[in-house]
Amino acid sequence: MTQKMRVAVIGAGTMGNGIAHTFAQYEHEVVLIDVSQPQLDRARTTIAGNLDRQLKKGALTAEQRDATLGRLATSPSTVEAGGAGLIIEAVPESESLKTGILRSLADVAGDAIIASNTSSISITKLATSVKRPDRFIGMHFMNPVPVMKLIEMIRGLQTSDETMNTVMDVARGLDKTPVEVNDFAGFVSNRVLMPMINEAVFCLMEGVGEAEAIDTVMKLGMNHPMGPLALADLIGLDTCLNILEVLQRDIGDDKYRPCPLLKKYVAAGWLGRKTGRGFYTYEAK
Repeated sequence: MTQKMRVAVIGAGTMGNGIAHTFAQYEHEVVLIDVSQPQLDRARTTIAGNLDRQLKKGALTAEQRDATLGRLATSPSTVEAGGAGLIIEAVPESESLKTGILRSLADVAGDAIIASNTSSISITKLATSVKRPDRFIGMHFMNPVPVMKLIEMIRGLQTSDETMNTVMDVARGLDKTPVEVNDFAGFVSNRVLMPMINEAVFCLMEGVGEAEAIDTVMKLGMNHPMGPLALADLIGLDTCLNILEVLQRDIGDDKYRPCPLLKKYVAAGWLGRKTGRGFYTYEAK
């Protein structure tokens, strides 16, 4: 679909700012919403910095950079989602948090399509929190959003064909590749990825190899662009833990049991790149 629309993105963290950046770059009017004004300020600074990097690489012009920032507004209130044709929820991977946000949209969403960027939680279950479950869908972007081509499109039990087709067209208009999957815990991406990451953490805990050795084996031996422990740090160890807990609970198989070392790191606040410490140590931002 080439038609441009007003898009509201709720949650100004890593995923939310990447989603807002991408839609604004492709000429949609965007409002990025978060209860934290400092988080909104950081998101705008991050987006501006990422656009500057694209400019230096020749991926866009100075005029396109400025126009992208001009299409991006921020707000601490979900009331500003009113009038949007597409509302994307991109808050952290907590079912209670997501359902609370979705319920708060009841009086402002109108006939907008509402999408969740959840990476593991049932779309059918989340749809019980919206007025129009036929216009609710999973739209799982990959990190970093401006770079990664895939969007995993998750159809809930009541998602209409019209909603799926519209959002698939929107995704293609962002120069993304949308792939439709059905509503099972973890969908395809994390049902395959998270057990690999979890097993890598078990290898580290049990002394099979150091973090660098485990990642190097997977990079050079399996041709992965990034090792599983470095990838976990990029995703966020808290997010990995949340997804594994959803997989274990909803599928009911102990093969998804989170490694105790992963739980320990999360309890310590070692969440990966965003905190400066995970399986590796990172320079403070």
